[in-house]
Amino acid sequence: MHELALPLLIGLVAIALAFDFLNGVHDAANSIATVVATRLISPVGAVAFAAFFNFGAYFLALQWPELHKVADTIGKGLIDKDQVTPAVVFGALIGAMFWNVVTWLKGIPSSSSHALVGGLIGAGVAAAGLGHVQWNGLNKTLIAIVLSPLLGLILTMAIMLATSWLGVRASARGAERTFRGLHLVSAGAYSLGHGLNDAQKTMGVITVLLYSTGHLHGAFHVPHWVALSCYVAIGLGTLTGGWRIIETMGTRITKLNQHQGFSASAGGSIMLFAASYLGIPVSTTHTITGCVIGAGAARRASAVRWGVAGNVMIAWVITIPASATVGALFYWLVSGYSVRVLTGVAVIAALVWIGSIWRSRPKLA
Repeated sequence: MHELALPLLIGLVAIALAFDFLNGVHDAANSIATVVATRLISPVGAVAFAAFFNFGAYFLALQWPELHKVADTIGKGLIDKDQVTPAVVFGALIGAMFWNVVTWLKGIPSSSSHALVGGLIGAGVAAAGLGHVQWNGLNKTLIAIVLSPLLGLILTMAIMLATSWLGVRASARGAERTFRGLHLVSAGAYSLGHGLNDAQKTMGVITVLLYSTGHLHGAFHVPHWVALSCYVAIGLGTLTGGWRIIETMGTRITKLNQHQGFSASAGGSIMLFAASYLGIPVSTTHTITGCVIGAGAARRASAVRWGVAGNVMIAWVITIPASATVGALFYWLVSGYSVRVLTGVAVIAALVWIGSIWRSRPKLA
């Protein structure tokens, strides 16, 4: 058990909830990008719609507690819970929040989930070494990075084809009216799945913090007040918007109609509920991006702006290494390893400088 003064514990819990709030700002916009792009709901109404269903996931979890397996994966399935200290939690949260802010300012829909995973791994390895990494939990999370957008793409294309075949005799006006209603339902389901999967990541962090400081009694479990606080935080974060990312997800990758919007959000909701049941902290951003691409590609491959999609994929690749680096640096900073911090900052600055020189080099004719 690690001793921590109560004011510092409260401060760390507040930082964790701030991350959850930022997650709402950064990620939850993705869950209503399709309804904004198709003009099914106004942007302001869509944000309120998503916030309502994000918080509504709390009542779903009360009814089916087995859907809370993601919190266990984050809390004890990535780093040995007995090696997690308050300094590790601090480093992990700052690493994740740093990357979230950078990508939010740039309008890049990177993954808050994998930023948190990266921060935990970076700070945990800095504290205890590679020997205390829980490889089973980490491996299934890393595999989900690849599979979630791919499966989302395939599933969305299958839904597009199946519903096109079922509605082959429908009139254009009747099909549009039907898909508007179905799209609204599927968007609500996706927002529900988003709140369910994403809020649990912060629950896992707070729970392992309480465990490491001796404030969690009995078996490793998420206290009721922690669950409620996390669902409230992500819901409030959603209400603040995230308009740049909505634009990227809903219009810049591909243009959507109601049929495609329904298919993308339906495919995404299936993926998220399955991931929550299996305890996989899947990226909701990755999932909906794969689904949006699948909806566009089902119409025709040229409908997808592959350059924008490629930039999004680059952000995915570097999210875990970047947040892990910042997480390790902040762990060393609060643990008194100032020389390591200075060395790390110097290496990062050198890499940024080399990168800027490389980008500004003269192009050969």
